[in-house]
Amino acid sequence: MRSRERSARPCAGQFGFGGAVAGLSYGGPVPVEVRLCGDLVRFVPARLRNKAIRVTYDGTSSLGHVVESIGVPLTEVGALRIDGHTVPPAHRLAEGDVVEVDPVTRPQTMATSPPRFLLDVHLGALARWLRVLGVDTAYDTDADDEALVSHAVRERRVLLTKDRGLLRRRALPYAAYVRGSRVEAQLTDVLDRFELPLAPYTRCPVCNGTLATVAKDEIAHLLEPGTRRSYDDYARCTQCLQTYWPGAHAKRLDDVIRLARARFSNGTVSPTSPDRGSEARAAEKGRT
Repeated sequence: MRSRERSARPCAGQFGFGGAVAGLSYGGPVPVEVRLCGDLVRFVPARLRNKAIRVTYDGTSSLGHVVESIGVPLTEVGALRIDGHTVPPAHRLAEGDVVEVDPVTRPQTMATSPPRFLLDVHLGALARWLRVLGVDTAYDTDADDEALVSHAVRERRVLLTKDRGLLRRRALPYAAYVRGSRVEAQLTDVLDRFELPLAPYTRCPVCNGTLATVAKDEIAHLLEPGTRRSYDDYARCTQCLQTYWPGAHAKRLDDVIRLARARFSNGTVSPTSPDRGSEARAAEKGRT
């Protein structure tokens, strides 16, 4: 499989704060400069995106703390460079240093392969679409921040969120900021960032359980007469027992899947199994 790794976009000039960043101006401050590359400027206030960054540095904080104090979550940061040399987030700066901050290189390598996700309460539509594509996606509408962090740590899931404060939780090992306000853009962002094997129609959009083929005769008594007459292929969730069949939404779901697979059509990433029988046609939830 050929790599589709893309290098970070060049730094779009110098962006920053004219003066001290809150919390960094104590203990004999020295001036340093931070340059944000790619789209990392989205994380700083709009009024500051076209100004040269000159951060008043206290001489003791780590470079990672400096970057986060500007407003950029470390989950979104790739390479950190000073004078062309890569340095770690724990690096201590010196007077006059100019730091270039790259965004995460895509596709991003994660500790678990394929990555499993946990979505916060604001990303319910995205959770459903990822499940339709066969991606292991946990989602709980009642989970608060503490519960999300605990869940992500316990199951080694990548937390997807638009909450920048949540991304800064030290206990959170794997997380990513989701770009886009509409679910189509969010799905594109996630597929672009992670190498996800696609197995459409193999997970329940409601509970994330796995789908299995079920004979029509076994569930015929649960179906409306019109459904029994119109469809022969059915699948059932092994966890919540919801029944699925290729209903009115099938074409739209297939269109989404084609678009998702088109992202890998240049041969750089190979989606996994093709559609599988009635599991692959489980497009509409049945009320059983």
